Amino acid sequence: MPAPRNVAKPHSRAHRRPVSTGARSALVDLPAAGCDLPVPPMPPGREWTEAEARRWEEIWQSPQATQLDDTARGTVAVLIVYESAILAGEASAWMAQEARYASEALGLTPKAMAALGWRIAETAE
Repeated sequence: MPAPRNVAKPHSRAHRRPVSTGARSALVDLPAAGCDLPVPPMPPGREWTEAEARRWEEIWQSPQATQLDDTARGTVAVLIVYESAILAGEASAWMAQEARYASEALGLTPKAMAALGWRIAETAE
C-alpha cells in the first residue's frame, strides 16, 4: 500500500492545478446569430429528403458551425442519416449511439460545448 500523500509538501499533487492547454483554458464565444458562411453542398451518394436538407442548413448555420470546416461534412451527413432513422423508428441502438457521438463531436450539445470550451455569446439588448 503506498504511503499517503503529504499535503504539506509544496510539490504535492494535492496542490497541483489541472494542466490545461491554451486552446482549452479560454472560452470561445460563438455568435448567437449563427454562422453566416455559405452552406456547403450536401454530399452525393444518396437522395436527401427535404427535411434532411433543412437539417443540413440548420447545422451549418448554427453558432457551432463557425468552428467547423468542410472536413466536418461527413460527420454532419452521418448525423443527419442517423437522426432520420431514429425519428422514423428504424434505428438500432448502435445508430443512436453513433448519433450521440457525432453530435458531441460537432459541439451540438451543451455538454460537448462545455468540453470544447465554447459558449454562445450573449447579445446586447
